[in-house]
Amino acid sequence: MTWAPDSPFNDLPDLPPPTDVESKRILKQVAEARAALASLDQAARRIPNPRVLLNSIPLLEAQASSEIENIVTTADELFTADQLDEESTRPEAKEALRYRVALLDGVRSVRERPLSTGTLISICSTLQARDMRVRDLPGTFIGNPVTREATYTPPEGQRLLMERLDSWSRFIHSNTSLDPLVLMALAHYQFEAIHPFSDGNGRTGRIVNILLLIDRGLLSEPILYLSRYIIQNKSEYYRLLLAVTAESAWEDWVTFMLEGIRQTALSTIEKIDDIQALHREMQAELRAALPGGANADLLDVLFEQPFCRITTVMDRCSVSRPTATKWLKLLADAQILVPLKVGKSLIFVNRKFFSLLTRSERAPEPAPTLF
Repeated sequence: MTWAPDSPFNDLPDLPPPTDVESKRILKQVAEARAALASLDQAARRIPNPRVLLNSIPLLEAQASSEIENIVTTADELFTADQLDEESTRPEAKEALRYRVALLDGVRSVRERPLSTGTLISICSTLQARDMRVRDLPGTFIGNPVTREATYTPPEGQRLLMERLDSWSRFIHSNTSLDPLVLMALAHYQFEAIHPFSDGNGRTGRIVNILLLIDRGLLSEPILYLSRYIIQNKSEYYRLLLAVTAESAWEDWVTFMLEGIRQTALSTIEKIDDIQALHREMQAELRAALPGGANADLLDVLFEQPFCRITTVMDRCSVSRPTATKWLKLLADAQILVPLKVGKSLIFVNRKFFSLLTRSERAPEPAPTLF
């Protein structure tokens, strides 16, 4: 294998690598990551209304995954934009919202048909809001855009890239001997190394991570907020990707990804437990604030999105505008919700839920290394 940072890596080897990617160290972390992931899946199933997680966690994942590519938004901007189709919404927010659409479309796709090159193209096209195709022009590199100094140059030539993607697809579908979490880590490196598109490769690759876990039955819904771990360890993420290319440092890369799954799953379980506790707390608060009694669906509405509109309450609770307005204003008077004027629209924020979703969380303690 020959590799140089400033030359197209057309000799990128196919998977699996000719090394032990299930060493004792890796298998120990596999067991810990799988246990955390199974506990997360069970915790998610305990929530009666799955939309509580499916509306919010993918949006936070969208924000974090976009931030890795320097597409910077805030959580309140995204939740507001998700409620309002405003012309004033910044392009960065619209781009991050497309990430959630691409993720959920990808989930529906893998439940109907195997993950393929076509799935990758569809995901990237949604992210970029235009029809994408596998690169057919030279000049793509990863490095300093000002000095043009490359740290990595991916393979070139559309035919070669298609061959590499076909090989990638065969690997993820035919290699049944590897643990699915190890396979996911290998496949993620390989996709990023192929770098098949002119833009959107990082976000496409991170969506594919979740799709592989769902496809292998390790996760029932896309609620693993893995991009936050990558942001917190961004320099290490890119260093280890490059180390695989330059030094075949597969073990360090795989253990990094496994630790990300473990940490993310455990912190998400904690978040789910806190959401359920807050749900019970707010159920009592609503009974006290709305003496006439509220529609049973109102509490669900307030937890399906931390930002809520009057029309949403009308539609979900089957009530008139005056009734929906009265409920929301009473909850605002009780300081359970916070009214927010956005342009000509009025939004009500479930402030405790929003704070819970967006809080900075301490990462779980690292798993002890025995091997």
